[in-house]
Amino acid sequence: MEIRVGQVVVHYVEHGTGRPVLVLHGAGVDHREAEACFEPVFDGVAGLRRIYPDLPGMGWTIAPETLRSADDVLDTLLNFTDEVIGGAHLLIGHSAGAYYAQAMAARRPAQVAGLALVCPLLPGLRDVPEHRVVAGSGEIGDDVFRSYFVIQTPEMLERYERYVAPAAALVDQAALGRIGERWALTPDHAPAYAGPTVVVAGRQDSTVGYAAAADLVDEYPHASLAVVDDAGHALPHEQPELLRTLLAEWLARVERSS
Repeated sequence: MEIRVGQVVVHYVEHGTGRPVLVLHGAGVDHREAEACFEPVFDGVAGLRRIYPDLPGMGWTIAPETLRSADDVLDTLLNFTDEVIGGAHLLIGHSAGAYYAQAMAARRPAQVAGLALVCPLLPGLRDVPEHRVVAGSGEIGDDVFRSYFVIQTPEMLERYERYVAPAAALVDQAALGRIGERWALTPDHAPAYAGPTVVVAGRQDSTVGYAAAADLVDEYPHASLAVVDDAGHALPHEQPELLRTLLAEWLARVERSS
């Protein structure tokens, strides 16, 4: 499906009916990775409408020249949410998607019924570990696979080749470079989001680390925090059952709070 939001035509897919859940993927991929990782989380959970957009410059969402910063992308996502959802929803983000999700919840806390941040990209990253393979020979796949996954088994390689690698050909590198020059969002001095929150980080995440994510537990008054061993930035692929359990607990808290 597609919808025009200002000057951006946003491509997205959705599944199910009921309470909306907006799921934002990270940089350099598209909705297919988020869909593959999070749809199993919602298997058997009734009453959720899951929405997976392609972020500008990735997948089938073209980033026009007018998009020149992360603030422009954030405005596009907020307007997309207004058009497609129009009210209260759950919000999940992985990596750069979590960076935008955090800002969206800060801007419109009354519309966000729950916030889930998985391997979040954050300003002030610190103590990022060196990449280390924790399972597998470290000799299969291409360089991108070997730098992304810490569990390098044939099963993980199959997931990478099916859900991650195909997005590379669709990435508008010029657009991402243009936006990346102004990747820091304008600080929002609103009170911290107070709804049900979960933060999940990979202990071996050599892209964003886990230290800055762990700091968020003091920022959000109703946040659960999990730092998962034997997981890197590809945690949603590498630890799917644990992620499902953590998000199930989060969904239960959302239900209780509403």
